[in-house]
Amino acid sequence: MPERDMIRIASGQGFWGDDLDAPVRQVEGGPIDYLVMDYLAEVTMSIMQKQRARDPEAGYARDFIPLMERIFPACVEGGVRVVTNAGGVNPEGCAEALLDAGRRAGVAGRARVGRVEGDDILERLDALLEEGHELRNMETEEPLESIRDRVQSANVYIGAAPIVEALGQGADVIVTGRSTDTALTYAPMMHEFGWADDDLDRIAAGVVAGHINECGAQSTGGNCLIDWWTLPDMARVGFPIVEARPDGTFTVTKHPGTGGRVDRGTVAEQILYEMGDPTTYITPDVIADFTSIELEEEAPDRVGVRGIRGRPRTDFLKVSIAYADGWKATGTLTYAWPDAAAKARAAGKILRERLDRLGLAFDAVRTELVGWDSTHGPLVGEPPADLPEVQLRVGVRGRDRSAVERFTREIAPLVLTGPPSVTGFAGGRPRVQEIMAYWPALIRREAVEPHLRVHVEEV
Repeated sequence: MPERDMIRIASGQGFWGDDLDAPVRQVEGGPIDYLVMDYLAEVTMSIMQKQRARDPEAGYARDFIPLMERIFPACVEGGVRVVTNAGGVNPEGCAEALLDAGRRAGVAGRARVGRVEGDDILERLDALLEEGHELRNMETEEPLESIRDRVQSANVYIGAAPIVEALGQGADVIVTGRSTDTALTYAPMMHEFGWADDDLDRIAAGVVAGHINECGAQSTGGNCLIDWWTLPDMARVGFPIVEARPDGTFTVTKHPGTGGRVDRGTVAEQILYEMGDPTTYITPDVIADFTSIELEEEAPDRVGVRGIRGRPRTDFLKVSIAYADGWKATGTLTYAWPDAAAKARAAGKILRERLDRLGLAFDAVRTELVGWDSTHGPLVGEPPADLPEVQLRVGVRGRDRSAVERFTREIAPLVLTGPPSVTGFAGGRPRVQEIMAYWPALIRREAVEPHLRVHVEEV
C-alpha cells in the first residue's frame, strides 16, 4: 500500500528558455513534493548535439545548473525531489555539473543525484541499420539510409521505468536525456503509489497529469484563448501543481496568491494542445484515451481530473532524428504610409528579379507582408491603402550556402534602389542559418530498453 495519500508535483519549466524564476517560485511558494522541468523539443536535441560536437562537456541545458545551485538547499530542506530532462544529449556531463553545484550550494552529504542514459542512439545508428531497423520516416516512409550522412542527432523517447528506478535508489535530483515530457510527472506517481506496469488506467491518468504539467503556465492561463484579457496578474503567473492520489484521480491547482487562473477552460485548452487522435495518445508506457477525461471545477483555481482509461503500450518506441537540410536566411525592411503595402510588394518583386538575374537557385523563396498576410497567409483582396506601416519579410532556403549568403547582401541595396520610406535595417545583414529537419521514426523497444542505464551518486 502507498505510504502517502497525495503528492504534489509542480511544473517549473515548459521549454528550454522558459521563465527562469518559475522553479524558484514553485519551491518557495508553498508545499510541493516534486518539481518537474521539461527542457526538450525535437530541434533542441540537434542544437545540443552541435554544442557537444564543439565542446565534449556541453550538450545539456546549461542554465539548469545555476538554477539548481540557487534552489538546492531549499529542495533538500523541504524534501522536494527534482525530475528533469535537462540532460539533453549529455546526461553524464549534466549530472557532473550538478554534483559540483550541489557542493557549492552546501548540500554535500545530504543529496543524491541520479542520471538516466541510453536514449541517445546516434553512435549505434549504423549497427541498428545493419540489424534491419530501417527507421523509416513515419510521414513519408523513406528509409533513414536516404539521409544517413546528414544525421545530427538521434534520440529515443523513453518512459518512466528508469526514472522510477532512480527514485527507488534514493535520487533527489534526476536528469535524463530524451524522456517523454509526460513521464517526468507520472514516474513519481508510479514510484510513490506503487503502480504496476500493467495498471493501465492509473498510468494513463498519470500521462494526462504529465500532459497538463509539461507546458508550464500554458495550463494556468498562459497562451490562453478563452477570455485572455481577464486573466489576473500574468506578470506573476503561477505554474501548475498536480495533486495526485493513489487511485489515479488528481487536482490541478497553483500556489495561492500567484497570477493566472486554473479553471476548466485553461486546463481543457492544454489538454487539447498538440493533440492528434484523442482516443490514442501514445506514450512508451501506455496508450491514453483523452476522450475519457472528466473535468470538474472543485473550487477557485482547483480543477479535478478523473475517469481516464488506458490501453496496453505498443511494441515500438518513437525516435526523434534531426538532420542537416541546407541553409536559410531571412531579411526584413519596414515601409511607411502612404501606400505602405504597395511599396513593400514592389520591393519584393524587385528583389526577386535581381536574384533571378544573378542566377541564384533556391529550394524556396518566401515573401510576406507582416501586418497584412504573414500570419494567416495570403488574404482575399487588397490591403487597405491607409495601412500606417508594413514589414516586408523575405526568406530563402537552399542547399548552396554561397547562394544564401549572396541573398543576404541583396536586401540592403533596396534602401536606396527601391521604393521610398523604408526603414528597419539597423540590425544589419541577415544571418545564414543551417536548417535542421525533423525525421520521426519507430524502433522496437527491445533494441533500446536493455541499453538504458541508471546511475545514482551522492553529492
